Amino acid sequence: MYSDLIVMSSSSSPSSSPPPSHQSPCNELSYLIEAFLVEKELKIIVKDTRFQDQLRSKGFGEKEDSQYLLKPYEALYLIYIKRLDLKREINNVNFDSLVEVILKQDRYILTKFLIYRDLRSRGYVAKEGFGFGVDFRVYERGEFDTKPAKYVVFGINEGMNLEVYDFSQIIKDIGKMGKDAIIAVVERRGEIIYYKVATMHFKEIKNF
Repeated sequence: MYSDLIVMSSSSSPSSSPPPSHQSPCNELSYLIEAFLVEKELKIIVKDTRFQDQLRSKGFGEKEDSQYLLKPYEALYLIYIKRLDLKREINNVNFDSLVEVILKQDRYILTKFLIYRDLRSRGYVAKEGFGFGVDFRVYERGEFDTKPAKYVVFGINEGMNLEVYDFSQIIKDIGKMGKDAIIAVVERRGEIIYYKVATMHFKEIKNF
C-alpha cells in the first residue's frame, strides 16, 4: 500500500534566494497605458501598438486573435501602480469600479490580484496558469521570454478548506510538467506566505 505525504517548506518568495527590494512602480512601464473595457465580455483591450510593445516586453498581456488583451488582475495591478488609464465608453474606470465588474464573473479576483501584485513587486513575471484554480506560471527573474516558466504558484486563502486528495493531485500534476510547485497562502491581512511543496511516497512494509 502506498501513501503520499505533502511536504511544505516556508519561503519568502518562489526562489530560495532572498527577494530583491520591491520595485518602484514607475520602473515597470515608461508610458501611461491606455486601454478599453468591454464589460459584457470582460475584455480589456489595448489598441495602440506602441503600448502593446511596451506591455509585451514587460510580460503584461497577450495577443488573442487580432486583439491585445490584459488579464483582469493585470489591469488591476497597472491601475494600482498608476500606469493604466482604463476607459469604458465615455467614462474612466477606477480600481474599485473594475473590481466590482470583475467580481460578477470571478469571485477569486482579489486573491489573484494580491498574489500577482506581490510576485510583480518581487521582480517576477507571472502569467496565466494551467487551470488549477488561482494559479500562475512564474518565470525566474530575468528569464521571461527566454526560458519556460520555472514555477507554478497556486494560491489559497488562509482558512480555506481544500480536500487533501485534490491538493495532492494538483501537486503531482505540476510536478509532471517539470515545474516547481509553490503554494501562496493569502493571510487575512493581505500578506502572502509562500511554501515550496513536494510529495514523499511511503510503502507499507509487511512482516516487520
